[in-house]
This record gives sequence, structure tokens and C-alpha cells, in this order.
Amino acid sequence: MNETKEPTDAAQSERDGKIRLGPLENFIGFNLRLAQDASFQTYAQRVGKPHLGPGRFAAMMLIHENPGITQMELSRAIARDKSSVTPLVQTLLREGLITRTPSKTDRRRAHLRLTQAGEEVLGSLLAHAEEHDRKLDAIVGDRKAELLDLLRKIIKNLT
Repeated sequence: MNETKEPTDAAQSERDGKIRLGPLENFIGFNLRLAQDASFQTYAQRVGKPHLGPGRFAAMMLIHENPGITQMELSRAIARDKSSVTPLVQTLLREGLITRTPSKTDRRRAHLRLTQAGEEVLGSLLAHAEEHDRKLDAIVGDRKAELLDLLRKIIKNLT
């Protein structure tokens, strides 16, 4: 039977606390994920309310920009499956930030709209997002357009 050996203290101190990433270091997807996590954590800290994270901001902004959007359309637009969008919509409803009106022509569909309270919360979240984006702008400098083009190219070619 193979036993897994615990690393020695010498091996751990040799790494100086640094974890070797191996091939992951140069994988775009891995680095995108780390960058997204860092960005989302910084945004959440800026907002100061964990339940008002970037996912909620994106959903609320899309509902604001597309009054009457359906839950399925919202799901596609934020690239999340129904199982994660449904609880998000239910939470927004419960908190009085959106309304859901049944379709007059298709019982399976409902139209989402922000309430006045939702518009106010969105305004606050937008201010935080704009400040956060300025921080990201400072990091990428004059290459923002290039970065956005590359990200959009990845999205277009992988979806």
C-alpha cells in the first residue's frame, strides 16, 4: 500500500510559503479565474455588504436596462444556469428590489422590473462599480480597450 508522506518542514520552508502552479501558471483560463476572484472580492469589500456582490449588480443592471426581461433571458445574459438565477431572482423579489409580472401570452414566462427601491440600490451599486472599475483602469492603463477586445473575443469564440 502506498502511503502519502507529509512534506517535511525543510521542504515547506524551501518553498517559502509559495505554491508551485506548474502548467497552471500559463493557462489563460486559470488566470482569468484568479483575476475574476480578485476583482469580485475587492468589489464586495468596497460595497461592504457581501449579499450585494457583483452577480447581483449585473442582474439588477440588466433588469434596469431591459425592463420586462424574462428570467430565461436574464440567465443567458449573465451566463448563469437557471438553478443559480432562480434563487437570485427570489431574493431580489423578497427584498422588494424587483417585481415579477406574469406574461399575458405565455404562462411559463414572467417579466422582471426593478422597483423604486431596486433603482436606489442599483444607483449605489453602480457608484461602487464605477469606482472599482477606475481601480482596474489604473492597473491596465491605456490597454483597457485591447483587454476588453480580447475578453470579448474569448467569450464570442467559446459560447
